[in-house]
Amino acid sequence: MDAYHPGSLAVQERVGVRDLADHVGRSVGSGIRPVAAAFLEAQPMLVIGAADACGRVWASLLAGAPGFARATGPHTVSVAGGVPAHDPLAGAITPAGTPVGTLALDPRTRRRMRLNGTARPSGRGFTVEADQVFSNCPKYLQKREWYGSEPAGSGTGAARGEALTPAQAARVRAADTFFVATAAPDGADTSHRGGNPGFVRVEGPRELSWRDYPGNAMFLTLGNLESDGRAGLLFLDWETGTTLQLTGHAHAEYGPDERVVRFRADRVVETPGASPLRWSPPEYSPANPATP
Repeated sequence: MDAYHPGSLAVQERVGVRDLADHVGRSVGSGIRPVAAAFLEAQPMLVIGAADACGRVWASLLAGAPGFARATGPHTVSVAGGVPAHDPLAGAITPAGTPVGTLALDPRTRRRMRLNGTARPSGRGFTVEADQVFSNCPKYLQKREWYGSEPAGSGTGAARGEALTPAQAARVRAADTFFVATAAPDGADTSHRGGNPGFVRVEGPRELSWRDYPGNAMFLTLGNLESDGRAGLLFLDWETGTTLQLTGHAHAEYGPDERVVRFRADRVVETPGASPLRWSPPEYSPANPATP
């Protein structure tokens, strides 16, 4: 698979970073190198993005003892446990193959790795055949220490709706991190967005926006939005394990001085204690721009 599809190429041309993007794109491969395999196996969490049976794109958090996600070959990753039954992506991975984007992120070291490919059920979990494997820089990643794990919730207390409640809106405004899943004709992708609290704006019960900070010039997320528009957001309460998942559509607006992404939610799912992981308060990234 090529590093970029027409949507990403169009954004790179618009922003004027095609040469830089070509250089960065050489780091994208389909193989899982030993250092990447070791990094993945040391992580207690994996974020996965995909479309459900109705075509809605979601970002979901998977967690387990380090090693629950591991490379089992130069192009294959095995994820034990699969997607929890209460998650919006439960049942989305089928034997026919489901395009997925995965992100392994280590807040302890501010390192992250993305692996995109095709997932299929396997035993009590699933496997991913990799198409794209690459690392990202530590920009906008908050540092956190892992305090340990508690039993994960069953999901029976999940609250579902079509818009944010006032409490959920407050959670979004206080966030310093979220994850975004997007889709395109050639697959799916999951990425990270970070900043100081307030970097995500709540414009209304179904409307969010955020500045697109300078990154690695690949524009995979904005390229997918250029081609498709479907998106899923995941906000995590790092200290309690509560997850807030939104699915809807997004687009980028290009101004002379900044890019802004605007997202409109169609569905919202909040699940108390969905993650068993407990993390410390953040040490904010020195790269975070000041929020207005």
